[in-house]
Amino acid sequence: MPARSATAPAASAARTRRDARAPGRGVSLGTIDWPAVGRGLDDLGVARLPVVLSEPECDEAIALYEDTARFRKRVVMERLRFGAGEYQYFADPLPPLVARLREGAYEPLARLANNWQKRLGRPARFPATLAAFLRRCHRAGQTKPTPLLLRYEAGGYNRLHQDLYGALAFPLQMTFLLSRPGVDFEGGEMLFLEQRPREQSIGTTVSLRRGEGVIFAVGDRPIRGARGWRRATLRHGVSRITSGRRYTLGIIFHDAR
Repeated sequence: MPARSATAPAASAARTRRDARAPGRGVSLGTIDWPAVGRGLDDLGVARLPVVLSEPECDEAIALYEDTARFRKRVVMERLRFGAGEYQYFADPLPPLVARLREGAYEPLARLANNWQKRLGRPARFPATLAAFLRRCHRAGQTKPTPLLLRYEAGGYNRLHQDLYGALAFPLQMTFLLSRPGVDFEGGEMLFLEQRPREQSIGTTVSLRRGEGVIFAVGDRPIRGARGWRRATLRHGVSRITSGRRYTLGIIFHDAR
């Protein structure tokens, strides 16, 4: 299986228009070069973001995990053979930090998503605002929020999968690393496997810094072929955590049934 790293220039498509980061702080979503993100997604289906979450924001998000009132559902991955670890889906209303990330990234990503829809010959278009898209989800019977916190202990991992929760799905999602690699945990790379028609699969790994994010395709995405655009299918997971504890924040834009 050919493997590629998302640290290559085309996949590191998240340089900001200006360096707005001070020590311990994250950049604003508004300063991210979203066309460059789009080029990274076109290349691999995966694009890194810079450090968006500050150190205090990462600590704040981790602390939410023990506040059970914030969540609607807890999943122990071993019970469902999803891997080894656990995660919790946030309940409404979402914590302000989570809501800000979801709302702030939706508009630029909707433009990229609509470009994908056009390339794939799909008539449906995503509305310009998250609120309008969620109303569409709710009319389809998808009313449960899907942003989540994930926690892995040593030996934990996540099998390759797709986060599809109903007939209506937004084609992009984000993950942010909250823990400190090399300090809080070892191992735990993000894994991506893309399957293309009549080709061998392509593997991509991403090792994030604390506060960094990665954007990737939820299911399928357009790739250019000799006769026009074709569909490639992406799945994602997490390699085994060899020591410590790893927390991540997942931002999914469509709601679930």
